[in-house]
Amino acid sequence: MSSTVKEKYHHGKTPAAWVSTIIATLGALIGTVGFFLNINWTLVWVGLGIMVASVIVGGVMVKMGYGQSLIEE
Repeated sequence: MSSTVKEKYHHGKTPAAWVSTIIATLGALIGTVGFFLNINWTLVWVGLGIMVASVIVGGVMVKMGYGQSLIEE
């Protein structure tokens, strides 16, 4: 019976939250480095694109069941 019980996560401590946060942090780091290296706009835009991708990856992971459900079961 324990194999059918879905593990519950709380307070954003889900795999989806962790992965999207790590990806967004890397994107911010890349964008910041690009900005301070004589304002390399290519790196700034790549960092911004990575940050946008983190939102998409997090949403997909929630749909796959790796995030916290908004509806209590």
